[in-house]
Amino acid sequence: MATATPELVQALRQTAARLREGSAFAWGHMGSCICGHLAQTITELSPAEIHRRAMERHGDWSQQSVDHCPASGLAIDHVIDEMIALGLSNSDIRHLEHLDDPRVLRRVPAKWLRRQDKDHAVQYMEAFAELLEDELEAQGARVEREEAPAAPSESAASAVDASAPAVR
Repeated sequence: MATATPELVQALRQTAARLREGSAFAWGHMGSCICGHLAQTITELSPAEIHRRAMERHGDWSQQSVDHCPASGLAIDHVIDEMIALGLSNSDIRHLEHLDDPRVLRRVPAKWLRRQDKDHAVQYMEAFAELLEDELEAQGARVEREEAPAAPSESAASAVDASAPAVR
């Protein structure tokens, strides 16, 4: 399992937010799939550059993580090195590719996940971030949890409007 770091939590949350906001997602593209998007966040490389680097060797992210060798000189291994330096393990990359880590899945609202589905990828990354945040808190680390602002209820909004001074 990943080493919980605030930087990894932030990368997962940032990636999930970018996908939720409409960033292009293509499971069959090494730079635009779930691992590709996380690699974009971590390395600041473009999807095209990540894909180009991944094509130096055969296989999807799962296979790339198995074949990873820091001394290979292959550009994709440098990408994976940066992902590992942030706290991921090779097995985390494989689980992320397949959306199948049991510890993460226990926190996902969907009953089953399809790795080709952008919404499922977002749910998985958010659940992964929550798991790591909980681990950081258990270690005594202070965690700044990012939560979406709650929309005011209709009655609360009308109460505020009624009591607010008129703006001229």
